Amino acid sequence: MALIKRMLALDGVNVVCHFRDDGSLAEGYGLLQHHEMVQLAKFAHHYRRMVQGNADQLSMFTGMRGWTPPRGWVVRGQRQSACCVANIVCIVDNDEGRLNEILEEMQEVARW
Repeated sequence: MALIKRMLALDGVNVVCHFRDDGSLAEGYGLLQHHEMVQLAKFAHHYRRMVQGNADQLSMFTGMRGWTPPRGWVVRGQRQSACCVANIVCIVDNDEGRLNEILEEMQEVARW
C-alpha cells in the first residue's frame, strides 16, 4: 500500500496526491477522477511556486528572511480546504477534518 494512501484514514481527507517536482501526478487516491487529480497536482505545484516567488520578493524588499511557509500552505474554502506539505496535497472537508492533525501527518508522510 502506498504510504500517502494512509492519509485517507484521517477524518475529513477526501483526496490525497503526491506530485513530482515538475507538477506531474505521481500517485493519487480518493474521491476525484484521475484527470481531476492531475489538475490538483498541477495547481499545488503552481501555487507553491507562486508562494515561493512572493516570499522571495518579500525577503528582497524587507531584507528579512523567513517569509516562506516552512511546513507548507493551506487554502481554506467555505466547505473544503487544500493543504500542501512538500510534494503532497490533499483536499479536506472543513466540517470533518482537523487541519492541525492532518498537517502533522502530511509532514510525517513527506519525510518518507
